[in-house]
Amino acid sequence: MNAHLIEQFFECLACRGPLRVVDEALISCSACSATVAIRAGVPRFVPESNYADSFGYQWNIHRRTQLDSYTGLPISRNRLFEVTGWPYDLTDQTVMEAGSGAGRFTEVLLGSGAKVISFDYSSAVDANFANNGEHPNLCLFQGNIFDIPVRTAAIDKVMCLGVLQHTPDPHRAFKNLASHVRPGGDLVIDLYGKRLVSMLHWRFLLRPLTKRMDQERLYRAVSRLVPPLVPFTAFLRRVGGRAGARLSPISEYAHLGLSPEMNCEWAILDTFDMYSPAHDHPQSLQTVERWFREVGFEDVQVRYGPNGVIGRGRRPHG
Repeated sequence: MNAHLIEQFFECLACRGPLRVVDEALISCSACSATVAIRAGVPRFVPESNYADSFGYQWNIHRRTQLDSYTGLPISRNRLFEVTGWPYDLTDQTVMEAGSGAGRFTEVLLGSGAKVISFDYSSAVDANFANNGEHPNLCLFQGNIFDIPVRTAAIDKVMCLGVLQHTPDPHRAFKNLASHVRPGGDLVIDLYGKRLVSMLHWRFLLRPLTKRMDQERLYRAVSRLVPPLVPFTAFLRRVGGRAGARLSPISEYAHLGLSPEMNCEWAILDTFDMYSPAHDHPQSLQTVERWFREVGFEDVQVRYGPNGVIGRGRRPHG
């Protein structure tokens, strides 16, 4: 936990007063009596159980699965810099990452030299802390994207990759993220695209049932069913590209260069991720572009990318 970043950028959710780190177990507001507990090294601004529980469950099982340091491949690094368009060297920049999961992108950001404020609504923060918590440039907390304890208009770069569609209200979540970008700063998001070809996917047929299943039971089912389907799905991708892969009810990533064992890990993780969320709200290019225009951002770029829709924009100076 980086006490300096907390005292520089954070504010009380009750009164918006400044926060100070009392000790390793407590943060307090200097203006009112509010306190925030620090448990297992992570400040907790929300209850530990919430609608994102399935993500906490999956990331604490697959704590290292998608880390570049584990796969030996720059998969997360390539995606982050392709989507954001940011330089590889982010020294002296403060980046806020919304929806960190186990920290695949946190690891990349820290490697870029950035000061990183990262949070997740779920207990995935515990996996991220285990992976990245010792880094001196990281300030990690468990928090709500709709009520972020960070000063508005204060952050150089804000990013949210693969998360907004899993919130109850993606538009409101976007507007809240945008409010934390400083003048001249950047906001980058990516989320599932709302296209006919994307909507004709197994997850939209099965998720109304699977999201109601006990997560441990669903994970056991996925763990049994996915491995035999991985070679079949890889074959469909080879002969039919992404459209061919969509014919399978699972995800797999052999085309990224993963070993068979790692590909099976990714397949189980992402198939569970596909069927377990409480919320799944894809958005169109037009909708995402409208969001950026509504908050007055400039240099707006919205396009399709590997995970759906990518949106980038900059808060104007003055």
